[in-house]
Amino acid sequence: MPPTPPPPTPAQTAVDLWATVARLLRRMREAGADDDLTPSQASALARLGKGGVSTASALAGAERVRPQSMAATVDALESAGFVTRTPDPSDGRRQIIDLTDAGRARLVGQREAAAEWLEHALSELDPDELATVASTIAILGRLLP
Repeated sequence: MPPTPPPPTPAQTAVDLWATVARLLRRMREAGADDDLTPSQASALARLGKGGVSTASALAGAERVRPQSMAATVDALESAGFVTRTPDPSDGRRQIIDLTDAGRARLVGQREAAAEWLEHALSELDPDELATVASTIAILGRLLP
């Protein structure tokens, strides 16, 4: 009889969970993506969808990219009709970036595609596995404030 493996440690479980969540998020982003937006454009669009209006410099800081890179990203999103820029009423040198209706619709479509992929993936599990996933979600929820 093979020896029983040692119980998992919090440290190893943290590493495994981190890696698995990162893969899951990447796969969901891929499911909601299409070829006409780069990953940086999709990320900036999503950030605007979560945080509302912003400036290019604030977006650059949040995305951890250079302001010049974010300016190019915003230019592309504006050209695609997903964002608008308007002068900041308190500082005419800055511009406020906001989603257009097309940008909001794009985000909804991306989220729906990702949710559809996840639902399909979960439907491939047997009932016991699905119950385990549901229990795990409840346990993880207790870790979060």
